[in-house]
Amino acid sequence: MNIISKAYCRIFQFCFHLALPILPYREPKIYKNVADIVKLLKKNKVQSVLLVTDSGLRSSGSTVFLENLFKKNNIHLAVYDKTCANPTVYNVEEARNVYIEKKCKCIIAFGGGSSMDCAKAVGARIAYPKRQVNQLKGLLKVLRKIPVLIAIPTTAGTGSEVTITAVITDDKKKHKYTMNNFTLIPSYAVLDPKVTYTLPPHLTATTGMDALTHVVEAYIGKSTSKETRRLSLEATKLIFENIEIAYKDGMNRLARENMLIAAYKAGIAFSKSYVGYIHAVAHSLGGQYNIPHGLANSVLMPIVLKEYGKSAYKKLHELGIAAGVANKKDTYEVGAKKFIRAIIELNKRMDIPEKLDGIKKRDIPIMAKHAAKEANPLYPVPKLMNKKELEQFYYKVADWR
Repeated sequence: MNIISKAYCRIFQFCFHLALPILPYREPKIYKNVADIVKLLKKNKVQSVLLVTDSGLRSSGSTVFLENLFKKNNIHLAVYDKTCANPTVYNVEEARNVYIEKKCKCIIAFGGGSSMDCAKAVGARIAYPKRQVNQLKGLLKVLRKIPVLIAIPTTAGTGSEVTITAVITDDKKKHKYTMNNFTLIPSYAVLDPKVTYTLPPHLTATTGMDALTHVVEAYIGKSTSKETRRLSLEATKLIFENIEIAYKDGMNRLARENMLIAAYKAGIAFSKSYVGYIHAVAHSLGGQYNIPHGLANSVLMPIVLKEYGKSAYKKLHELGIAAGVANKKDTYEVGAKKFIRAIIELNKRMDIPEKLDGIKKRDIPIMAKHAAKEANPLYPVPKLMNKKELEQFYYKVADWR
């Protein structure tokens, strides 16, 4: 990246960092049991609710308890269960139509980041009925209050239950983009480990590594605060202590609960300190090929961290200490490399691949362009890269055997 572009990015990031303390960030009210939300809805006299989920969760019976609970308490529950792994504009519009048709007054997102992203975008479209989804993308475009949003995460990874972000795919243009607005933070989050028990091992692994990506990128960036550094270190420790236990024994309540807490803390950290090129590249892969976000992050993380080199050694060393894989006597470089190696080994133990199928060479320039546009100048990465420099990551993760 040339000097002028670098200067522009750093000045933009510096100004945004200075503004962070006065931005209207808030945290959702936390519930520990799904059943508690009935009292909440009755108190607010809400009689019709839109449930946004996906077909896999509903067909597996995961939503039965919730549906029966609402029926028993005479609260109408309209269900939209067609959310894709990478929610599309079409998903958002379909769910919005159900909300309007059934005269709903509240939205419940039940699932992983996809369901929560879709629900947030539905809320934005309710607030802005005359604007299309792509007109609401970017930073601070949704200033109006959205309907009450309750997030019930069934995965411990995305942190969407506490973030300002929704990621939506334009399925026609094969492009992913983000909506970043403080109004998109859910009003309530239900961190109930019971709803994560049936999450398959491979999703436990990739969503958990997604949470780790959040804390790593939040911590090594240049817009950290005392709070986000603390949360990142705490979440890193929780993830390294619990992810493999949850992967091997999905019914382990303590491990599942700790992973939910870690994902929540990671969500706060990256909402305030932002992410980096791992996410930008992963989003472009998801938009182009529908590659699950957690999987893309898991595969990309060690590759991108290596490329940052000495610009990230000190902070990666500190994360390594928190993870229990490095010690204070290590040099920054040694500690950082131990941490990156630990990520690679963790991926291997949980059968996460080193490469991604389906990447086509002809698509790489346009994906790199999307990634660069998303990241620069917003993401306060330790080392700035332009579109051409980002292309290397697609080649490194592509499986062309």
